Amino acid sequence: MIRVGQGWDSHCLAEGRALRLGGVMIAFDRGLLGHSDADVLLHAVIDALLGAAGLPDIGSQFPDTDPAYAEISSLTLLERAGAALAAAGWQVVNIDSTVVAQQPRLTPYLDRMRANIAAALAVPMAQVSVKAKTAEGLGPAGQGRSMEAMAVVLVEQG
Repeated sequence: MIRVGQGWDSHCLAEGRALRLGGVMIAFDRGLLGHSDADVLLHAVIDALLGAAGLPDIGSQFPDTDPAYAEISSLTLLERAGAALAAAGWQVVNIDSTVVAQQPRLTPYLDRMRANIAAALAVPMAQVSVKAKTAEGLGPAGQGRSMEAMAVVLVEQG
């Protein structure tokens, strides 16, 4: 059996925060605001994985009301989601994701993001795609007030 999951996340940009996307620290004047490290890319991937497996979403699994998740690395959350996926009998076939950010330019970081996701889920990097797009000045992401990410995953019973 195969199943598809989709995920989406968005966070505001704020001064005084580090910018982490796909587990990669990116030099920028602002970072994403959230309870954890607010890594929109990894949050979208996590929700897609959990949805494909029919498991509760990221907010249920790792609630922002729990101090244990304050400033936690989203790579740690991704590893835990991957373990939950495996425990439910599913394995990743592929992940396709997109980050929407007006700035900074993300192309130089995409392969490191792919490698981080692949390592956290113990899958070959060839099974992970990460793309970057601008919003062409439209909406909060296009105006540089936020970033968002989308992910689609295919999983199969292992």
